[in-house]
Amino acid sequence: MKRHWDIFCAVVDNYGDIGVCWRLARQLAAEHGLAVRLWVDDLSPLARLCPEAKTNLTSQLLQGVEVRHWVKPFSEVLPAEVVIEAFACELPESYLAAMAAQAQKPLCINLEYLSAENWVEDCHCMASPHPRLPLVKHFFFPGFTLKTGGLLRERNYDKLRESFDPGAFRLRLGLPPREEGALTVSLFAYENAGIDGLFNAWSASKRPVECLLPEGRLLPQARKYFGATEGGSFQRGNLSVHVLPFIPQVDYDQLLWLCDLNFVRGEDSFVRAQWAAKPFVWHIYPQDDLHHRVKLQAFLDRYLAALAPAAAQALSAFWTAWEEEAGVEKAWPGLEAALPCLNAHAVAWENALAERADLAAELVSFVMESR
Repeated sequence: MKRHWDIFCAVVDNYGDIGVCWRLARQLAAEHGLAVRLWVDDLSPLARLCPEAKTNLTSQLLQGVEVRHWVKPFSEVLPAEVVIEAFACELPESYLAAMAAQAQKPLCINLEYLSAENWVEDCHCMASPHPRLPLVKHFFFPGFTLKTGGLLRERNYDKLRESFDPGAFRLRLGLPPREEGALTVSLFAYENAGIDGLFNAWSASKRPVECLLPEGRLLPQARKYFGATEGGSFQRGNLSVHVLPFIPQVDYDQLLWLCDLNFVRGEDSFVRAQWAAKPFVWHIYPQDDLHHRVKLQAFLDRYLAALAPAAAQALSAFWTAWEEEAGVEKAWPGLEAALPCLNAHAVAWENALAERADLAAELVSFVMESR
């Protein structure tokens, strides 16, 4: 019989939390034969990632995953054997009580946010007893080292990337033929005051720059830059911008493969950009206490360790400018000049990451060892 897993997801950052949970749920069901029930408190973002999802249903089966709308008051259900509390979202009190009432207590895992900071190795798989109930929670950290839980990556990822047809995908997106010598960039980010400087640099570029802009939080700023209130394509100097309709999660990898440089944000697209083995720029989710800058630097310290000093400096300077939303135009020429070196480095980095077990497999292994 299939083991039953429950994943609880509270949507905080539009697509970041649900993006990770939806990808994990699908992989656990498809690759590990598990019966997965995904509880989501907001179905609208899921419907963007998975167009067949319905926002008005309390229960639906999607790609082998049972998706439940997490509402208050919470439904009385039998807890699963394994319960994942994604990103410390806090389980419903009634569900916790039902867990505590089981003769064999469910294994509870708090899936944490991804971080390259050194301290996560010490906290990975750490157990924490519940203060009131006979339950124990285990903290599980995704990460980049063998002492962490790895990253989400499907078993057939390499096969899909090898069979990718860029021409066919451009036709699906309704894009014109690629201009000779053009730099193709995907631009997925939070609102950023540095976008005007970036567009200025691209407009004045010696080579054509083709910017593919998914519908989202940057689109109003882009339209303002071009003095447009609507439209799907804009042109200034050597820059052409093409607005893309929101791409389902299963197709997003193809957009990353299509481009020479990828701007990404949050966690899910950040990981997918690394698997794409292309140069990328990460717009990390900003925190009020500015701790995101610590997390950004921790990743850069790892990512740049084996990179040539000049290219490392160029990438670090641009990432910092993009995060601080200032000096982007000035930092762009250095990043552009470093792209050939960064491309080779991205391939080497991806190859090294792919040598270890992925996050879903690590979770399943941890559960088996804990039983």
